Amino acid sequence: MGSASGLTTLGALPPFLLGAQAVWVREDLRVGLGVFGAAVSAFFAAAAVGSVLAGVLFDRAGRRTGLVAAGALVATGGLGMAGVVSGAALLVPTMVVLGLGNACCQTAANTSMARALPPGRRGLGFGVKQSAVPVAIMLGGLAVPTVGGWLGWRSTFVVTAAVGVVVAVGALLRPLPEVRAAAPEGGLPDRPPWPPLVLAGVAITFASAAANFLGAFVASWAAVVGMGPTAAGVLMACGSAGSVAVRILSGWRADGRHGGNLPVVAVQMFSGAVCFAGLALGAPWAVVVFGFLAFAVGWAWPGLLLFAVARVGRDSPARSSGVIQAGAFVGGATGPALFGSMAGAVGFERTWLAAGSCFVVAGVLVLVSRRGFAADLLSRPPREPLTWGGGRIREGEPGRRG
Repeated sequence: MGSASGLTTLGALPPFLLGAQAVWVREDLRVGLGVFGAAVSAFFAAAAVGSVLAGVLFDRAGRRTGLVAAGALVATGGLGMAGVVSGAALLVPTMVVLGLGNACCQTAANTSMARALPPGRRGLGFGVKQSAVPVAIMLGGLAVPTVGGWLGWRSTFVVTAAVGVVVAVGALLRPLPEVRAAAPEGGLPDRPPWPPLVLAGVAITFASAAANFLGAFVASWAAVVGMGPTAAGVLMACGSAGSVAVRILSGWRADGRHGGNLPVVAVQMFSGAVCFAGLALGAPWAVVVFGFLAFAVGWAWPGLLLFAVARVGRDSPARSSGVIQAGAFVGGATGPALFGSMAGAVGFERTWLAAGSCFVVAGVLVLVSRRGFAADLLSRPPREPLTWGGGRIREGEPGRRG
């Protein structure tokens, strides 16, 4: 769990590091909100495409090659941000390189999770792993009053580049045993139902668009309402710490109950919509209170959603979670660019309300997809019935009731 979360944090850090230091970055590079949002979106678009390529790479060349590629891409992009980027023309392609590094980091982490954790701990495992994104936001926020404030925003990317070098060199020097997943027993794999799975993927696209807009632009909004860069960075750090706690708690509780995870996801998304409406008030106290709650509660659903979908993914949990991961990246690619441009055109107040409506749509789609999953389980019972948490009843094992 620890190594997978650390690798995920490294890959996810750049756009939030950029967002937390948005005031300094935009002033130094002389770029507007639209270009800034496009750079963040380019990161996620590259990650969406790169995830497919990284999966093929890992299957053919093994984890070592993938880890070396992840470290090398993170190091290259970090050094580019630190010493080469001087305007919009280089900012976007450098974020593309970092997005490809994120794809490799995510693929390596997901492979480790799928092959190392027992089913009864996967809820907690996904909660810990998906806490990497708020950890990345928290680190981005803490970078403002520390490294960024002392040495400038470019120095923070020197740190990420150095960690990327450590990952690549470590993968080359230490042994990495390759573990192959066991083939399904007894004929063809039991495939997941595609209609509710696609609905869940569309849901996370809407939710991720809104959530990544929060991570990329809440510091800019805080500056508009009169808060300083340090206060905005502390807000992001505290909110992210709250999100980490709620994600881990949600995963731990999921391991102790028999289903019922998707309604919790929907409630968290609806909570995010309420918090965005609070952010639109524009008062400093509202930005502090609702900004914190938007991070801590409104963005606590990724790990639980991934776990819930992988749980009903039958013999193909990786394929099921892959659809969700793709939707998350698409939302991350479109949200900051779309809402960033909207904020520049009509102001942040209306933009927060529009982004909040995406959370409402996402929550409704999650509930509709749950009905589809439930109907499929009744009409097409899985060969290995679901038990409490993330486990299955194997042939010859006693089942638990409740």
